[in-house]
Amino acid sequence: MRRILEGLTVALVGGDEREVILAQALLNEGAKVLLVGYLPRPELAGAEHWERRAALTAADAVVAPITNTDEKGKIKAFFDPAAEIILDTDAFKAMQGKPLFIGVAKQVVQDLAAKFRVPVYQTAEIDEIAVLNSIPTAEGAIARAMNELPITLHGSRSVVVGFGRCGITLARMLLGIGARVYVAARSAAQRARAYEMGISAHELEELPAVVAAADVVFNTVPSLVLTAEVLQAMPVTCLIVDIASAPGGTDFAYAKKRGIKAFLDLGIPGKVAPRTAGEILARTLPPMIADACRRSK
Repeated sequence: MRRILEGLTVALVGGDEREVILAQALLNEGAKVLLVGYLPRPELAGAEHWERRAALTAADAVVAPITNTDEKGKIKAFFDPAAEIILDTDAFKAMQGKPLFIGVAKQVVQDLAAKFRVPVYQTAEIDEIAVLNSIPTAEGAIARAMNELPITLHGSRSVVVGFGRCGITLARMLLGIGARVYVAARSAAQRARAYEMGISAHELEELPAVVAAADVVFNTVPSLVLTAEVLQAMPVTCLIVDIASAPGGTDFAYAKKRGIKAFLDLGIPGKVAPRTAGEILARTLPPMIADACRRSK
C-alpha cells in the first residue's frame, strides 16, 4: 500500500521532543525528512540534516515547532545549541508557495507569508489537534494546582474562566476530581453547555462575585479578564493558574502586589506529556501535510 507522503520532502525547522516523534511518523509515511537545528539521534537515522535555506528550498512542505516563534520570527525550540533559525524574508523567499505548519503564526510570520504566498496552517488552532492537546494541558494545569494548594481539589471552589476547548476539558476533569466548579464565559452557548454539565455558569461581568471565595482560578482566555478589579475581589489565598497564550489574561503585576500566587503556564503539553503531545502530531499532521501539498501544486 502506498504511504501517504511517498515522494514528498518535508523540512522540520526546529522543534522539541514532540517534533522528534512527528519526524518518525513522517519517515514511516514515506517522506524524505530534512532536519534543521537538530542533533544526530538514533531514532532519526533516516532523516537528513540540512542548512536552513537549502532545506526550505528543497522541501514540499515546512513544519515549524508548535512552540512557534518570537515576535521577530525567531524559532524558540531547537536541539542544536549552535543553531539560530529565523523565519525571515530570506526564509519565505525559499518557501514561496509551499505550505507552512506552525503552532501559532506571529504577525511577522503572517505578513511575510502573505507577501510570498505561503499557505500557513496554525496547528494550535486546528480543532483535531487543539482538542486532543487540551487533555495534557488540563492535566498539567491541575497538577500545578495540586502542587501549589494546601488543600485538595476535591471539595475546592474552582473557577474556570473561558469555556472553549481547554476550558471544557479542564472543567470536566475538575468535576471528576470532586471540585465545586464555576465557569465564567462570554458566550451564552458556552454557559448553556456548562449548565448542562452541572456547572454553575456565569457571565464574565460576574467574575468579581464568582471569585470572591475561590480557592483556585484557571484562566483560558487570551485577553485581560483577571483585571485589578477582579483580583481585588478574590482572597489573597487564591491560586491563579493561567494557561492562555502569552501574555495570558491576568494582571500579574497587580496579583504580585496583592500577594496572590499566579502562574502563567505556557506550552504545557510539551512539558508534562511530550510523548503524548508528539503522538498527537504524529497522528494528525501527516494527512494534513499530504493534503496541503496537493493543494499547493
